[in-house]
Amino acid sequence: MATNTRKIFVWILSGLIGLMLCASAIDKIIQSNHALQMGASFGLSGATYSLMGIIEILSVILFLIPRTGILGTLLLSSYLGGAIATHLQHQQNIVFPMAIEALVWITAVVRFPELLLRIRGKGNQE
Repeated sequence: MATNTRKIFVWILSGLIGLMLCASAIDKIIQSNHALQMGASFGLSGATYSLMGIIEILSVILFLIPRTGILGTLLLSSYLGGAIATHLQHQQNIVFPMAIEALVWITAVVRFPELLLRIRGKGNQE
């Protein structure tokens, strides 16, 4: 893939992830009716759900900043893994958090080629 095409592709994917997760985080932070219902279905208070929204938005910001993108990837991966586990525990559909998780990792691997090298075991071996 040409360098410019790759950069455009990566920033479009990063932007989509950022928009989706920021919308989700803001929903939690402002405690919309939908967010409060979802939090209650998981047994979480509004304050706890707001805190989760803050964690989510901070992780997205770290993901979008090039210098902290790998840290943001790991934080989003952990956050979404928790979301998947919570959805499973409460017999809810896991397709959406799984799709976002996959999109985060696809974007990260294209954006940070060193991640793929590390995953394959071909990175710096000390």
